[in-house]
Amino acid sequence: METAAVSSIRVKRAYRAVRMSDGQRVLVDAIWPRGMSRERIRLKCWMKSVAPSAELRRWFNHDPGRWADFRDSYFQELAAKPDEIAVLETMIAHGPVTLVYGARDEAHNNAVALRDYLEQRMGSA
Repeated sequence: METAAVSSIRVKRAYRAVRMSDGQRVLVDAIWPRGMSRERIRLKCWMKSVAPSAELRRWFNHDPGRWADFRDSYFQELAAKPDEIAVLETMIAHGPVTLVYGARDEAHNNAVALRDYLEQRMGSA
């Protein structure tokens, strides 16, 4: 895919306001964000299947010191899900996609890692 499509991958915390520029919003957590209604979060879909495994999520525990190892392990999990990744890549090819997550840490979370993985696969990172 071309670089222009890759630049349309965004990452946004579920608790931030929905914007038209978000494009298709995809929740990429296994757990629904606390206190958020379906109407407020306005998702195209909820892809629990691309969330990190429960074991990996518990091990990481949003510890920035484990970020590099978390990314490596999560990338391995994602590599084993080619069908789910293909769905995301198709969505990205058709316009902006915002990967929505619930974590407080905006720099160290699965949506950031997933964006990085997709960008590497699609050839811009």
